[in-house]
Amino acid sequence: MGNELKGMRTEIRVAVVGLGSIGTRVVEALDRGIAGITLTAVSVQHPEKHRGLLASLAHPPAILPIEALCDVADLVIECAPSRLLSSIVAPFVSSGKTAVVLSAGALLDHEDLIELAKQHGGQIVVPTGALIGLDAVSAAAVGTIHSVRMVTRKPVRGLAGAPYIVENNIDIERITEPLRIFDGTARQAAKGFPANLNVAVALSLAGIGPDRTRLEIWADPALTRNTHRIEVESDSASFSMSIENVPSENPRTGRITALSVIAYLRKQRAPLRVGT
Repeated sequence: MGNELKGMRTEIRVAVVGLGSIGTRVVEALDRGIAGITLTAVSVQHPEKHRGLLASLAHPPAILPIEALCDVADLVIECAPSRLLSSIVAPFVSSGKTAVVLSAGALLDHEDLIELAKQHGGQIVVPTGALIGLDAVSAAAVGTIHSVRMVTRKPVRGLAGAPYIVENNIDIERITEPLRIFDGTARQAAKGFPANLNVAVALSLAGIGPDRTRLEIWADPALTRNTHRIEVESDSASFSMSIENVPSENPRTGRITALSVIAYLRKQRAPLRVGT
């Protein structure tokens, strides 16, 4: 009976929203083949910009509006502007399906989506992305975490134009040495740096929440890579982690973010799964 059930397992149908640096790499990986996964559709704001990419794929997916994706997919990967989060995620989780969310910061403004997933048996997945050690933080959170602090250092061009910098008239374009531009909570950082600090929100959701997770942000003209250092104190362990990310084509996003999504997809039907 067990073998019969295994043979009946159907492939997971995946839709991707957004074909920026992350979405493009995920779509290309899916087209090359991931066991048990099929790319069925993509949704983009300007389809004509991406027809060359999609035509180059061995198995081009359908190009559909966001509202049509839930009919053709079991899982959606959100790689889109954060303002579209609710329209992408809500149909899937209210149908008991899965939504992989890259705009983690926007979840703090749409906590109703988490409740919707709970009510209907859906699931919202925030991938590890640019942050190592989320498994350790999640494990520590089963016990008691006393404090979580993160220090992020970024190249100037990766922070330029952030709402917090504009609102506070911070001139980071001309700095000649490292400048601390923010010290506050993960929730405050998500509002002030919506395109930069999804990693801090993911850390807070894994641990003690966005209002107790502390964050420093530094602009450093000497850097070419984003760096994050995390320090955690808990009743089960005290640990620190640091990572230096190679930027993607988008200076606000590390290359490892797309790879994290691909790793998550590979785990879905893998015979060996390492990490929670």
